[in-house]
This record gives sequence, structure tokens and C-alpha cells, in this order.
Amino acid sequence: MKINRSLLSMTVSLFLMAQIFAQNSNFNGLNTNIGNLWKVSDAETRSISPENFTGEKGKGGMATLEEGISGSKARDLGQGWKVNPKIVIKAGETFTLAGIEGPGAIQHIWMTATGNTRFSILRIYWDNEKEPSVECPVGDFFGTAKRVKHINSLAVCVNPGSGFNSYWQMPFRKKCKITLENIDDRDMFLYYQIDYTLTNVPEEAAYFHAQFRRTNPLPYKEVYTIVDGIEGKGQYVGTYMFWQPNNNGWWGEGEIKFYMDGDKEFPTICGTGVEDYFCGSYNFGGWDPDKRQPGEYKEYSTPYAGFQYFEPSQYSNIRFGLYRWHIVDPVRFDKDLKITIQALGWRSDGRYLPLQDDIASVAFWYQLEPHATFPPLPDKDYLEIQ
Repeated sequence: MKINRSLLSMTVSLFLMAQIFAQNSNFNGLNTNIGNLWKVSDAETRSISPENFTGEKGKGGMATLEEGISGSKARDLGQGWKVNPKIVIKAGETFTLAGIEGPGAIQHIWMTATGNTRFSILRIYWDNEKEPSVECPVGDFFGTAKRVKHINSLAVCVNPGSGFNSYWQMPFRKKCKITLENIDDRDMFLYYQIDYTLTNVPEEAAYFHAQFRRTNPLPYKEVYTIVDGIEGKGQYVGTYMFWQPNNNGWWGEGEIKFYMDGDKEFPTICGTGVEDYFCGSYNFGGWDPDKRQPGEYKEYSTPYAGFQYFEPSQYSNIRFGLYRWHIVDPVRFDKDLKITIQALGWRSDGRYLPLQDDIASVAFWYQLEPHATFPPLPDKDYLEIQ
């Protein structure tokens, strides 16, 4: 039997084109990057802000002069002219920033708030959860616990003057609820925008989690626990820490340890030092290995890791902010996960000195639900830093 090679070649080409078209037409719009921005998708783009609390199509900028918080400022221009760009969250109240019916995914969160960011508590609930999967003071969630410092990373950006941006992708299947609680004794202003997509979510998609902890001071000869009690299957994707040494000298000699899937006394992953885990070295520049003498701390902000140095005030110690995103190297676990880090300095005779520092952290991870109950968030007085 004689084969028409031209016809066969055309048939194969048409088949491949059909497959490519089918793949592109099924693109759900998630995991976008510069390499796939050319792909069209049936995903729907939506955004929630004070100018459109529901994110509904064609419902933005509808506040009247009587309804909007800035109505008097727009009195010469009328409806649609920046009538309601912000909200007020009264002292002691909780405001629902977003209530979204899925399936879909949060793709970007921007906000700027007045007041003490340790007193603004962000919570996110997935699919009718009664307990949050994210519970964290706003400043710590965005990697700047006390004074705003510039961060230029893939997951989080903090831009002048206090522009907090999160690019963690957060898929959900049924519902997403985002709240902000003002535990301060003063009212606060908040500008915010939550950008999301409504689309199909793949079966393997896990849910985003973030948990805050603080220990002040760390008991002598005890390790600091970044997170414990994670149960289920998922991957750990990031750490933020705000660290105040309560002793003179170097404070970051301790090791980070990841206990996973049944590890007891000894972990599967063991780091070699605080600055090593956060992708720096030699005391973040505070030690010159060639001259064998102290140097000066050097700040850095990179896509995956960063280090912030806070000059002491007249009455306080030096403080440090550190972030490490496991974007290309997520720590995968099948059943459970616990993470600890040591606080170690040096004694005068060259022995390690267990430190009693003020340490706070946020752990970021994805996991399949349900998740284990978080420990109670510290009260206002314990959260406060000056």
C-alpha cells in the first residue's frame, strides 16, 4: 500500500496544532509568568477595593458623594471621581476585606495602613473554614514588623512609603474570606486592593497558610520554634523573622532544623547558622574573615532572601528583619512538619552562649486541608514592640 507522505505530514501537523489549541484553550490562568503571558484563558480577572467591595463586574467606582468617605473632596466632580478610596476600621473592630465565591485564586494583595501594624491582624479563611489558615499581624506578614523598610523580592515587595505587596498565589475552591482586625485603641485608615481570578483550580492545588509566633525572651538553653504541629501533606515555602538580640556581640550562630514525617530527636534538614539559612555569610558582613575582625552589617534584598538592619533608638537594642523564600526549593512534607532555630552567640572563652533574645516569626506554607489548629495569637501587650 502506497502512503501519501504529504497527506500524512499535513495530518500530523493538523493534529499537533489541534492539541496545542486544546491545551491553550484549557489554560486556567494560574501560575502566570513571563514565559506564558501570551496564552489566552477563560479565567476572569476581578479586583476588590473600597471602590468595589464585592469585585463584581461593572460595579467599580459607584459610591455616591453621600456614601463615600471622600465625597466632600469630589463634590465639584461627582460620582466616579475617587469618592471612596479607603476605609476606616474602628478600634476593636474587624472588617471583612473580601468575601469571594470560588473557584479561583488570590494573585496579589496591596495595602497601606495607618497605625501600629502589630495591632492590625490579617486573617484568611478558605472554603467555609471556622478557623483561619492565615493569622498574622500585617507588618510581619509583609516582612516589615516595626519600621517600614524596602523589600524587593518575588513573593513580597514593600515600596515607599508604606506600600505592602504580596504575590503569594492562593488558590481556593469554594470560598475565600479575608478580614482585618484592629486591636488598637485608635481607629485606623486602610487603603487596599485584592486582585484575584475566577477559574478552575487543579486537584493537586494546596491551600496557603501563614502563622505568626513570638517568644520574648527566649528561655535559657531553649530553641525557638518557628512552627510546630503542621499535619498533612504540603510544602514549606518561606520564613520571616524579626530578631532583637539581648546580648552584646554576634547572635546568629544557631542552626535551623526541619523535623518532618515522623522525625523525633534528630531532623532531616539541619542548617549551619542563621546567616547561612538566610543566604548570607560571616555575620551578614559583621565579621571580616580575612582580617579576623568585626566588620559592618550589610543589608540586602534579593528575590529569595533578605536582611534588614534597624539602627537602635536611644533606649533599645539593635533589631534585624530576615526573610527566606523557598520558591525554587520548597521543603516538601508528607505527614507533619516542625521547624526550630537556635539562638547562639559566643562566650569570652570561645564557647557557644545560648541567648535569651526577643524573636518573632512568620511561617509560610501550602498544604491540603484540613489544617491543625493554630496556637492562640499573643494578646496586644505581648505583640507590641516599640
